[in-house]
Amino acid sequence: MEAGFDMFDMMSVIVPVFFVIIIGIFIFSISKGISEWSNNNKQPRLSVNAKVVSKRTKVSGGMNDHSSSTHYFTTFEVESGDRLEFNVSGYEYGQLAEGDAGELTFQGTRYLGFNRNKAQIVPNE
Repeated sequence: MEAGFDMFDMMSVIVPVFFVIIIGIFIFSISKGISEWSNNNKQPRLSVNAKVVSKRTKVSGGMNDHSSSTHYFTTFEVESGDRLEFNVSGYEYGQLAEGDAGELTFQGTRYLGFNRNKAQIVPNE
């Protein structure tokens, strides 16, 4: 046999390495999610005065497979001037407007709710 480049020998190495990398990424993602969930559960639930300062969306997927998902984010500024960004539901995103002031409730990085100050709500005439 002649020593040289053999595509089948190379594929027998590349394919298992590829699967190990994919499985590693999958396990890392799961462990990161569990770690964040556990860390949030250890944090106290806080309610602070805050103001909505910005909103943004992040769309992923789409193009050729025609399925996409939208993630909604809202940034709040608390009395100390610190800003906190939370992933919120589409419903919450639609209900919040920049400039809204009220009470923000959260636990670690988990958004729990926002109650607008009643004085800010102007009834229709």
